[in-house]
Formats: sequence, C-alpha cells, structure tokens
Amino acid sequence: MSDVNKTIQKWHASFKKGTDFDSWGQLVEAIDEYQLARQLQKEVQSTNSSDFTEEQKKTLGKIATCLEMRSTSLQCTQAKEEFKLEDLKKLETIKNVLTYNKEFPFDVQPVPLKIFAPGEEENLELEEEEDAAAGAGSTEAFPPRAPTLLPRLPSEPGMTLLTIRIEKIGLKDAGQCIDPYMTISVKLNGVDLNPVQDTPVATRKEDTYIHFSVDVEIQRHVEKLPKAAIFFEFKHYKPKKRFTSTKCFAFMEMDEIKPGPIVIEYKKPTDFKRKKLQLLTKKPLYLHLHQTLHKD
Repeated sequence: MSDVNKTIQKWHASFKKGTDFDSWGQLVEAIDEYQLARQLQKEVQSTNSSDFTEEQKKTLGKIATCLEMRSTSLQCTQAKEEFKLEDLKKLETIKNVLTYNKEFPFDVQPVPLKIFAPGEEENLELEEEEDAAAGAGSTEAFPPRAPTLLPRLPSEPGMTLLTIRIEKIGLKDAGQCIDPYMTISVKLNGVDLNPVQDTPVATRKEDTYIHFSVDVEIQRHVEKLPKAAIFFEFKHYKPKKRFTSTKCFAFMEMDEIKPGPIVIEYKKPTDFKRKKLQLLTKKPLYLHLHQTLHKD
C-alpha cells in the first residue's frame, strides 16, 4: 500500500473514532483523536510534491482546521459551541481527498504549515516529557474541572451500596502531572449505567505517588450491577496541547467487589469494552483503592 493511501486510511480511522467518541460524550478521547490535524499536517509535509497536488494539500489543511475548531469547541467552558459535531460530520462526504473535486463544505482557511528542518519532526514520547517539564515549573494555573462527586444513595432493605476510597496511584512521573484527577464511571459494554463522577484535583504528590484520599459513592446498588465494570480514568492537564488528557485507566469487575483494600493495574489506551488491554508500564505501580459495603 502506498504512503498516500496509508495517510488517507489514517485520516478516515481517526476521524471515525473521534466522531464516535464525540457522539458518546467521551470528550477527552474525542479530542485525542482530533489531534489527527497535526498528524495530517506532518504526513502532508513529509510527502513529495508529486504525491499530493496543491489543491489536495489545501483540502487536507482545511480538514485539519475543522478538527481543531471542534477540539476548541469541546474545551470551551461556554454553553455555545462554535463548531458542532453535526458540522464536522459533513466532512464524511470527503471519502477520498485524491478524487474530491467539490467545493469544501466550510469557508475556512487551511491550518498554516510549519516546515520542519531535517531531524526536527515531533516525537510523541518527547512531547509528553516536554509537557511535564513545562508544567513542573509553571505558575500559570489552568482552571481545573469542578468535582462532580455525588452523595450516597438512600439505603434499601436487602440492598448493598458501595463506597470506594481512591487512596493513591503510582506513576513514574507523578511529580510532573498537572492538575491530576480521576473520572469514575460504571459501564456495561461501554454504556454508562450511572452518572460519571470527577474527583477534586489531587494536591499531594510524594515520590512516585499521587494521593487522592477521596470517597466515591457508586450510584447503583451492587445487586443491580451484573456484568458491569467500574472504571477509573486518570486525567491530567497538558500545557503544550492546552487540554486535559487521559494518561491511563483501570477497572474493577463485579467479582472484585469485596470489603477492604484492593490494588489494581492500570492500562492505556482507554477501552471501556475491555477487549484490547495493554499495561501502561511494566513497573510495579498500581492504583490503590479501599472498598466499603453498606447493607441494611
């Protein structure tokens, strides 16, 4: 398969993933996929002039602009969305940029191209380190998302409620994570069964640990959670990209619900259907929880 076709396939895959996440309300994951804008630019810049015409490069640049506009809308705290999901989905008509010869659906300018010098191309792992370094000494505060923890449900005879205390998470770069917090959800086959909850931002970091010491009340009786799983997403702010990213996630299945402490491994990328799981690190670092069951 040619490099050109690989680029087009990459665009279609990330675009579809991004709009799917967007429509499901998984905004952090959608924004991650919409970073295809940068990847598209890199691909275009690295091609020979014979691979894409100037018009095709302009179309790719306009697609990148639309993706960035949607990402900005998702990060905006105002109620009004400047660029809606249904607008972005109009780009689905561009099945193949090589054969597309119609007027672009939106009056936008292509994302300006940055020409990289030899050896200057971005490296994602290096970028992660630069983000962390930028945040380690930064005094510019990013307004963290307000916590959305909910109170315990009323008790019912014969029914069990679960409180999970998030103690801490071990990370090799714990001290460099900016505004870290946890998102907790209960899902069945990727579908939310309960309201999603965000913890307050963790303020205590010690060696390789970020301490939360916060209680989360699961918003459904344990008896009503067959085959579901409880997910914990660790999120932090990335100053270079100016958005909050999911660094890793962990989950508990129903047979792991038992009173007392529990230590679970975390993984990346987030997979709410638990099909393709891969550990983020091989180091012995875990998410530490404590469970309390309440039964009348």
